[in-house]
Amino acid sequence: MLRGLAGGMSHVDVSAGTLGAALDVLAQRYPALERRLRDEQGGLRRYVNFYVDGEECRRLDGSETPLRPQSEVVIIPSVAGG
Repeated sequence: MLRGLAGGMSHVDVSAGTLGAALDVLAQRYPALERRLRDEQGGLRRYVNFYVDGEECRRLDGSETPLRPQSEVVIIPSVAGG
């Protein structure tokens, strides 16, 4: 769902110290992603799941979750249907 907003990329390399800083870089590269990932106040969207090295970031420090040089961030939008 988000690939189309990221130039068709399924993997993007970003250098940042926190999840929020990584999202800032993504927003600069792919402006259309910003509205899908963060709300109007800059908070993480409620129905988007962010994982840092396999841990759901809301259980960590949210957008302030620190990233190591080789951290993997996975962003998965919730899907509903019936």
